[in-house]
Amino acid sequence: MNTKQIDYILELAQTKNFNRAAENLFISQSTLTYQIKEVEKELKFMLFERSGKGAVLTPAGKQFVTTLKSIKEQIQRAIEQGQNFSRKYSDNITIGMPVRSCLYFLPQAIKEFHRKYVDISITPIFNNFYHPEEFLRGNQDILFTFDNEMKHVPDTRLIHLYTSKIYLITKKDDELAKLKTAKISDLKNRTLMIGGGSPPQLKALQQKIINSINIDYFNSENHDTTITNILADKGICLTPGFFKDYTNELAWIPFECEEDFKCYLCIHSSDRRACLKDFIDILQNIYKEKSNLLEL
Repeated sequence: MNTKQIDYILELAQTKNFNRAAENLFISQSTLTYQIKEVEKELKFMLFERSGKGAVLTPAGKQFVTTLKSIKEQIQRAIEQGQNFSRKYSDNITIGMPVRSCLYFLPQAIKEFHRKYVDISITPIFNNFYHPEEFLRGNQDILFTFDNEMKHVPDTRLIHLYTSKIYLITKKDDELAKLKTAKISDLKNRTLMIGGGSPPQLKALQQKIINSINIDYFNSENHDTTITNILADKGICLTPGFFKDYTNELAWIPFECEEDFKCYLCIHSSDRRACLKDFIDILQNIYKEKSNLLEL
């Protein structure tokens, strides 16, 4: 199946009519009919139910087209990125990270890097903490991570960037927002949002709190959901400092605990590019100079 056939399938799925789809695609109806049959022969299942009224997707066709739309979007993104890359760059460094705030100074590092390497692109890729598959497949050059996640992975190297503390997040008009430092006992009789993809250190702290004081809790799907729930007066949460987005919408209170997050950049041991080393050096130097400005 080629990209033209993908377009034919998606257009027919949208119009549900061979003649109209063919007109929109600027091809003949017979060409469209032939191409759809060829694809169905290749797939070994029917995509469309034909009738005098037109064509509708079969149950298998519906599932197939849902995936096909995503593939089409990915192909388009790949084409656009390739066009950008071919016009300006000779090389690329990709960075996998969960949220922009965990590498708050990344824009500054990119700007400084491009003064020396004008023809090398830096590409941030946002993904989940616990799914480093793209990095492990070699599709990412740098991965933001913690020492307990990647330190035993072969053929990788960890480079320490900073250590992030844990913070209590509340609304600004909450009584807890007046505290300079919060501790476990301050959370008594409150509702604590937990889960949401919390790293192991944070899960351990959450469980310790639940076991030690009278506190209600409920699971939140992810960090953005948690923030929304806090603003809706549904509870409070504990979170690493690198999640702070600096909008001043909420109160961030340092939390008294032993747990913290040693944050690293993980790279492939075999990647010896001078530009990669220089970029990591730039990031390390910036964080060494300015991390005291952040609530990490």
